[in-house]
Amino acid sequence: MAYLGIDVSSTALDVAVAQGAAWQEPNTPEGIAALVPRVVALAPTLVVLEATGAYHLRVAAALGAAGVPVAVVNPRQVRRFAESVGQLAKTDQLDAALLARFGAAVHPVPRPLPDAATQELAALVDRRRQLLEMLTMERNRLAVARRSVQPSVRQTVRALERALAALEDETDRWVQGSPLWRTQEELLTSVPGVGEQTARLLLARLRELGTLSAKEIAALAGLAPFARASGAWRGVQHIRGGRVDVRTGLYMATLTAIRCNPVLRTSYQRLVAAGKPKKVALTACMRRLLVILNAMVKHQTRWQASRPTTA
Repeated sequence: MAYLGIDVSSTALDVAVAQGAAWQEPNTPEGIAALVPRVVALAPTLVVLEATGAYHLRVAAALGAAGVPVAVVNPRQVRRFAESVGQLAKTDQLDAALLARFGAAVHPVPRPLPDAATQELAALVDRRRQLLEMLTMERNRLAVARRSVQPSVRQTVRALERALAALEDETDRWVQGSPLWRTQEELLTSVPGVGEQTARLLLARLRELGTLSAKEIAALAGLAPFARASGAWRGVQHIRGGRVDVRTGLYMATLTAIRCNPVLRTSYQRLVAAGKPKKVALTACMRRLLVILNAMVKHQTRWQASRPTTA
C-alpha cells in the first residue's frame, strides 16, 4: 500500500512516498505533466496534499482526472499530527514525507474535486465576499474620516459599489446559464430565510449537499457538537472546524429564518423557552436548516412548511 505526500508551493511540488522515494517537480503545467504518470505508475492507495489556496488545484485536478485518489487536508490537522509524532523541523521535503505518513496513519477520505465550472462559481462567490469586506471597511472609515480625506473615501466606496454590482450581474449570468445550478438555486431558495447568495455559497462551497447523511453534512460544515467529558466531569459541547465560510453563510440565513420560517422560528422559541442560551438555540437551528436543505437536495423536493423534510 503506497501513500504519497505532496508538499505544494507556488513554484515546486515536493513528492514523498511513505517509507520510500522522494523527488521534486516544478509546479508548472510541464512539471505536473511529468508528475502524473510517475504517480500513476506507483498505483498509490492515496495521495495527500494540504489545502494551499489556489496552488494545489492544478495538480490535484490532474491527479484526479488520471484516476488517482486524492485527499486535500487541513494544514492545521497535519501540523498537529507532526507535533504528536515529535517532528518539529519543517522543510518542504520533510513536509511531503509527513503528509505521506499522515495518510498512512489517518486514512483521510478522498473527496471529488470541483469541476472547472464550480471553481469559477466559487471564485465569483469569494470575490463578492472580498468586495463586501472592503466596502464595509471603507464605509466604516468614512464615518470617522477627516474632511480632507472624505472625498477619497467616498470615491473608493462608489468604485467598490459599482464593482460589486457588476460582479453580481456576472454571477447571475453564470447561474442562469446552467440548468443544474438554476434548478438547485430555485430549490434552495424555496426555504424561507435562504436567499440567492446563501444558495450560491452552498452550490460553490458545499458540493456534497444531498449526498451525505445528516450527521456527515453537519460535521462537514462544522455544525456537529463535540463531546467534552473526562471521568465524572462533563463539559459544555462546542462546534468547531468545518468550512467556516459555509457556516457563516448559514448563520446569516438562520438569523432571517428564525423570524420568517415557521418551522425554525418554532424550534428557536422552544429551545429558548427550555432555558437554552440564544446562541446555542441559534446554532441548533443552523444545523436543522442545513439538514433540511440536505434532504431537499437529496430528494429534489421543494420546501413545504406543513411537512418539512428533516432526514
